[in-house]
Amino acid sequence: MTPTMQQSTTLVRDGRALAALAVPLALTQLAQVALTTTDTVMMGVLGTEALAAGGLALVIFNQLRTMGVGLVTSVGNQVAAAAARAELAAAEPARRTVPDPAADPDGEVRTLVRAAMAVATLAGAAGAVLMILIGQAATSLGQDAAVAHRAQGMLAALAPGLVPCLWFQAVRQFTVGMRRPQALLRITIASVAVNAALNWGFIHGSWGLPTLGLTGIGVATSSVHLLSFLALYASARRDPRLAPLLGLDFWKADPATVRRLLGLGLPIAATYGSEAGFFSVTALLAGGFGAAALAAHTAVNQLIYIVFQVAVGLSHAASITVSRELALGDLDAARRIKNTALACGAAVMAVVGTVYLTLPDLVLRPYFDPRSATDQQALHIATGLLAVVAVLQFFDCAQNIGVGLLRGLDDTGSGFRITLIGYWAVGLPASLLLAYPLGGETRGLWLGLLLGLATTAVLLLRRYGRTLTTRAAVTRAAVAVEC
Repeated sequence: MTPTMQQSTTLVRDGRALAALAVPLALTQLAQVALTTTDTVMMGVLGTEALAAGGLALVIFNQLRTMGVGLVTSVGNQVAAAAARAELAAAEPARRTVPDPAADPDGEVRTLVRAAMAVATLAGAAGAVLMILIGQAATSLGQDAAVAHRAQGMLAALAPGLVPCLWFQAVRQFTVGMRRPQALLRITIASVAVNAALNWGFIHGSWGLPTLGLTGIGVATSSVHLLSFLALYASARRDPRLAPLLGLDFWKADPATVRRLLGLGLPIAATYGSEAGFFSVTALLAGGFGAAALAAHTAVNQLIYIVFQVAVGLSHAASITVSRELALGDLDAARRIKNTALACGAAVMAVVGTVYLTLPDLVLRPYFDPRSATDQQALHIATGLLAVVAVLQFFDCAQNIGVGLLRGLDDTGSGFRITLIGYWAVGLPASLLLAYPLGGETRGLWLGLLLGLATTAVLLLRRYGRTLTTRAAVTRAAVAVEC
């Protein structure tokens, strides 16, 4: 077999192994984003102003939710590494001459879950307060008064759902790290149907529910976050492997473990927040161009958010795999996973980009009413943005995979520092320059986003390659000394 054929065979084998974990995670992410997609479509039914206000509220909610999720994301990697170490120890019993109580992986996992729930509770409560305060300040941030007022009502309804949302994410990371994420997809798909029904009921006052209009979408979403957490918890309690490890008594969390999770999670949260904040700032800037521009930005951003979940699935799968391979001492496999994940991501993004460019009306139709003159203006703006998005999503996928790869190395600080450079030192100035002095307006904002994401992707992937090379050199030196 030629070297090229061997590489192809290895890529296929690694791709299948990655897909085994990435596909269910990506499908779960897609099902989960269907919640906000349903919300966005329902907002569009209520009119352009409601779509603009609801979109603004969702941007703020997603900003804080994403940062909260970042605080518990490392739990999956820590659990996966503990499981791999347990497998390695079981395969080499001769090395375990004296039992080590501190090396009990089950005890470590229980401690991690308890600490993750404590972090999720604190982050959810703080985020809920911030959400309401930001909503109150919307008008001072340049938003239309009517849009800001409607957004405040929805934010007040979304705020109580942040704590159960982060509880769900903490338990989710536990199940993924244990490689038992099967229930996630079923629960999330069911939540989409429940969310759609509750949205309709609270908007229109159906089935005896109060008529709340746009605010009802927020009430429905918060309710679904609570129901989803309860369903995932109940499912884990029925799993004989997971149940003994699932402790929700977060008030008993080990302070040292909480500090360890925060040490890993704060840079991840800052990284996620840096990216989400980058998009949030551009949403605020788009709002300065009028309701039609903000509505177009909201619709296109939602499309990006949908496709981004494929990248999230690949990123999590690659990250967990890297943690596992490093725990097993296989640096070559950890190096190969980068190319495998990027190849899988590029294939998906190419298909989606082709759809954007060839069927723009079909893609954007759910968000706009063709009979409304205002919606037609927003549709025209959004159609022009799809050409930029078709290229942007390649870099968006690559940078997300890069963050996950570095997380697999427990190098969470580098991701944050690199996103600061890519998003804020390159992307935001480019967005401002292209949107204002050069007259690009909303399209200019998105071109700036593209440049920021491209810079971030290149820097993250380069950092991963260099770190692995350094670790390989250290390992070879250690082996040489032992010989």
